[in-house]
Amino acid sequence: MELRLGIIGTSWITNQFVDAAIKTGLYQMTGVYSRTVEKAKAFGDPYQATVFETDLDTYANHPELDVIYVASPNSLHFEQALTIMKAGKHVIVEKPMFSNPKEWEAAIKVAKENNVFLFEAARHIHEENFKIVKEEIKKIAHVQGANLTYMKFSSRYDQVLAGNEPNIFSLKYSGGALADLGVYPIYAALSWFGVPNTSKYFCTKIATGVDGKGMILLRYNDFDVTIQTGKIANSYLPSEIYGLDQTISIDGIAGIAAIDVIDRKTSLKETVSQSVTEAPMMEEAQAFARVINQPTDKRALKDYSDWQELSRQVNLLMTSLRKDAGIVYEADQEK
Repeated sequence: MELRLGIIGTSWITNQFVDAAIKTGLYQMTGVYSRTVEKAKAFGDPYQATVFETDLDTYANHPELDVIYVASPNSLHFEQALTIMKAGKHVIVEKPMFSNPKEWEAAIKVAKENNVFLFEAARHIHEENFKIVKEEIKKIAHVQGANLTYMKFSSRYDQVLAGNEPNIFSLKYSGGALADLGVYPIYAALSWFGVPNTSKYFCTKIATGVDGKGMILLRYNDFDVTIQTGKIANSYLPSEIYGLDQTISIDGIAGIAAIDVIDRKTSLKETVSQSVTEAPMMEEAQAFARVINQPTDKRALKDYSDWQELSRQVNLLMTSLRKDAGIVYEADQEK
């Protein structure tokens, strides 16, 4: 069934998701929610959208929408997702899905009560090359550790330096480096290695009170995983997973394009990556549509359950790391 897609948030990532969803042939771009009808139309008209709303309740209850993709500022995800699910619509929420475990648990409860699906749009875990890395790690007899890197300078940091507080660098909107980019390697670490025994976040705070960059240490029984993330500098390092006899080198964490397995004894390098899809979010869009369109299929439901559990673990770990670094969101405070 072709799903009638609505969106909240009109940034570049929404364009990317909509383009990918349409390319799958499983979605029809139908609705846009924005602060003004003019802004909604400006985004939706090129996609032949027909529903434009500025009232969230009206939008959530619109009969021509099946699933809504939420890519608003992080702190708005929770209330918007609840409103949508209570209206009987499925929700895809851009990562990080919610600010803390309290919101996560409450949202899952509402999803179950209203018999709808709630997805976190961690697109990289659905990509074939991400899965190939996971299979290659299983071949390593004794994992010795890993270094994962995702650090990219944000143009919005210039606004911070000028004395402003953009959403992505705001405690009010649940921003910071860990939330925006660190979520990718956190997802990777938990998917590839499981939940660590202990964790620590050493971060650099910026003027707005959030983390601008930092280093995360995850300790497992026999090895450590270090993660470097940030939005106030660029890193061009690859990410690596170490075994006694093999090293897996990957060119990134999100949108992996190259995976090389290097043998210690022979120094031979084997490239095991596959060519990437034409649109980087197609695989997650296909995965979500499969679950929505096959709500009683055991394999689809098992996948959904696995994604949900991984999302829960990521939320717990990120909240622990953030609080360990003394970063408290407004969403964490009792209302």
